[in-house]
Amino acid sequence: MKKLITFTAAAIMAASLAGTNAFAEDNAVNVKVSIVDDKGAIVVAQEEVSVSDADNDGKLTINDAFITTHDKFFEGGAEAGYASHAVDTGVWLDKLWGVENGGSYGFYLNNNMAMSLNDEIKNDDYLNGYIYTDTKTYSDTYSFFDVADHKYDAGSDILLNLQHISFGPDGNPVSEAVEGAVITLNGETTDFVTDKDGNVTIKIDNDGKYIISAKSETLNLVAPVSVAVVGEVQEATEAPTEPETEAPTEAETTEATTEAAMTTTTTAKTTAKTTAKTTAKTTSKSSSPKTGDNGVGAVMAVIGVSSAAFLVSRRRNEE
Repeated sequence: MKKLITFTAAAIMAASLAGTNAFAEDNAVNVKVSIVDDKGAIVVAQEEVSVSDADNDGKLTINDAFITTHDKFFEGGAEAGYASHAVDTGVWLDKLWGVENGGSYGFYLNNNMAMSLNDEIKNDDYLNGYIYTDTKTYSDTYSFFDVADHKYDAGSDILLNLQHISFGPDGNPVSEAVEGAVITLNGETTDFVTDKDGNVTIKIDNDGKYIISAKSETLNLVAPVSVAVVGEVQEATEAPTEPETEAPTEAETTEATTEAAMTTTTTAKTTAKTTAKTTAKTTSKSSSPKTGDNGVGAVMAVIGVSSAAFLVSRRRNEE
């Protein structure tokens, strides 16, 4: 009876583990993640990550997405760069992109303020996390473009609208246009500026992948992220092909082998003599030779002489 109970318990545990693994594999979703560090720099820009149940809580959440993103892009993975813990109201963020600052972080799901790291995610969601640059007055203002990523033809118009999140009289978040923000491309300042409605038209003439962001003199913007793929982008190039060379003839091979063997023999004899003298002096001072001592080198030199002589003799017999 005891054996039956033990077997049944083990079977239930195995089934539970199998169910957990099946959930992780069958329910993985693709999410695009951006992270802005404590210097205001974009360190992850709309990178697609395949998120499974990394924290094993039985559902796919923002916490899982951040764990996966750190494992993929942060040196040392989530173990080094990310930490969180459960509280009564959800899951609390303790460390983001290697920074621990007492909880001064923000994260938005599809440009809506998330309530907890325990908020669930779905396929094709956009997750933006950031670290406050101002931990005294907390002036960091979340901002976002209406287009997160898109493909364009070179020289075509790229129409974007920039908004930031503020809070109304009732304390609820509201979005407002950002006027006078200067657009940056891959971190470089441009002449493109948003109008009073937050609109801007950008032109990019050269093919490539560009991270579009913005900065303002009146607002401490959390860097917005829009990724533009312009024209044809070469993801990888093939390694250059080595020029072909003709194989040496049998006569050339025999001549080269004989010459190499004679050279090796001469060098080995000289090395053996020199090494033997050095070894004799060294042995008188120490009776405990170590790996790599000259005594070992002498033995290897003699072996080299014998091997070279054998090759030459064999080649002559074959001829």
